Amino acid sequence: MFVKALRVGLGQLIIAGDFVTRPRKKQRPAEQQAKVNAAARDLTLYQFHACPFCVKTRRTLHRLNVPVALKDAKNNEHDRQTLLEQGGRIKVPCLRIEENGQTTWMYDSKVIIDYLDKRFASI
Repeated sequence: MFVKALRVGLGQLIIAGDFVTRPRKKQRPAEQQAKVNAAARDLTLYQFHACPFCVKTRRTLHRLNVPVALKDAKNNEHDRQTLLEQGGRIKVPCLRIEENGQTTWMYDSKVIIDYLDKRFASI
């Protein structure tokens, strides 16, 4: 019980720290942001709200100004089951990428952040 309370408390500290230190959104001309928004429709992030690796990934999305759909794989049973059945395991963060009729499930925050930086930083 103590460990659970500690974990919840630390999670809330992580979320508060993220809120206070959140980076600025990248500013783009309207036509470029429209391209980013269109590309982001094919992305979904499966995450736990207080997971430090998920927070790190969401900070990158915020910094790059990429509006990705977020799925709560901890509290939403349907999202959790989708992640398990289609992604293969319950591990977060996980970025679901739909391109050219194929779906890719990308795990590991560092890999996801590298992908996002390569795909959206120069737009």
